[in-house]
Amino acid sequence: MNVYIKNHTFWFEVENLTRLFFPNEKITVYKAFSEVSAPYIYTELGANVTVRVKTGAFAAERHAPRTEKDADNELTTVQLLYQLLVQLSGIQQPWGLLTGVRPIKLLRKLTREQGEEAALRRFAEAYYVSPEKTALARQTEAHEQRIISLSRPDSFSLYVGIPFCPSRCSYCSFVMASVERAKKLIAPYVGKLCEELKATAQIASELGLRLESVYFGGGTPTTLSAEQLDAVLGTVNRCFNLSHCREFTVEAGRPDTITKEKLNAIKENNVNRISINPQTLSDEVLHRIGRKHTAAQFLEAFALSRACGFTNINTDLIAGLPGDTLQSFRHSLDTVRGLGAECITVHTLCMKRAAHLTTEGKTLNREEALTARAMLDYAQQTLTAHRYLPYYLYRQTRMVGNLENVGWSLPGSESLYNVYVMDETHTILACGCGGVTKLKHPHSDFLERVFNFKYPYEYLDRFDELLNRKAQIARFYGQIAVDYSGK
Repeated sequence: MNVYIKNHTFWFEVENLTRLFFPNEKITVYKAFSEVSAPYIYTELGANVTVRVKTGAFAAERHAPRTEKDADNELTTVQLLYQLLVQLSGIQQPWGLLTGVRPIKLLRKLTREQGEEAALRRFAEAYYVSPEKTALARQTEAHEQRIISLSRPDSFSLYVGIPFCPSRCSYCSFVMASVERAKKLIAPYVGKLCEELKATAQIASELGLRLESVYFGGGTPTTLSAEQLDAVLGTVNRCFNLSHCREFTVEAGRPDTITKEKLNAIKENNVNRISINPQTLSDEVLHRIGRKHTAAQFLEAFALSRACGFTNINTDLIAGLPGDTLQSFRHSLDTVRGLGAECITVHTLCMKRAAHLTTEGKTLNREEALTARAMLDYAQQTLTAHRYLPYYLYRQTRMVGNLENVGWSLPGSESLYNVYVMDETHTILACGCGGVTKLKHPHSDFLERVFNFKYPYEYLDRFDELLNRKAQIARFYGQIAVDYSGK
């Protein structure tokens, strides 16, 4: 689809909205106006705001008065475009014209500025968010707010990345390395990671920062051996001040990587929350998406985790997986709920550009979108009926059905780290391959990012350079101190 922009700078918003309705097409934006050829979307800011859509037999145009504020003209442009694309497709998007990752953060901002009633009305009337998603956003924001209030200006969380997996899932585009290919890198990686953790702990201590939560992600952290897990987790325990740490999470991830020895090593290092992620309990679907474990292995891993003393376990499920049906999704959800998992995170399949599903030609279609919506509706109804609360929510581009990912939790078992990351509440210090440190100004929304290297071989080969980047953390907080001292 060709998108033409004339006399305005709202191309990014127009492009993202267009992609919601044409998810399988290449979107080409022409910022310099030229002769328009169909099919196309044309937007112009002149005496009026003008939006025109022409594709196939469909041709329609809408206008609205121009105002003095660019923000108002931008909203009017995407509103008119949304109206035309709904007319063309017959599809009302569940999140309306919102395309951002953090709709809950947006709702919170609007609530602070305008009050809750006006904020909810804006969601419904200006952004065209459905009543169901508006209600979900309101409920999620209320539970998030309690967690956010625990954070202080000197708070931070620690993220530790383990970039290894048994295999790559067909929907995954994260930077990771399969154990088979990268086995020789794991031992040296663990050694360097421990060094980085020590250096980061020293910086945090010198700055007087207060550690609220720790999260080991990946990849799959439990691809490490029990001894390697003990080394890395032990480094965190020895080097960081955990006296205020409310949560310590390890993504055990793949059930086929979980052993009693690894669980004991995790438990003995003060980890109080783990995540075991089956994604589905259909063996046929697991095979399709490249998972090397079975539903039975998940059940065994879950039972073993309980036997090892874990009382806060999250399980991830994905709605919209290839070959999954509403019936089999219901079975997966009902099973993990029946196990008493304290947290159940329900994701929607995201067709990431670099994932095998996408590169092999998988496309999004309307029937799958309707099925995914039915799956999420069932999850919301069922989990709500069994006392689970939605405590964080985020969205991604190219999601099946333009839906969302929601973390559901029994009261008191929420993942604090997930909320802090999604809300960008406070600083996240990241260690390990692919980690991104996010330095949050304690008195504003300003963020500064410090990137680690993406690939294990880069991380190892350029480790000294990586450590030198850590100096940005002290400079960031030093500048804040100068700003507030007035010197």
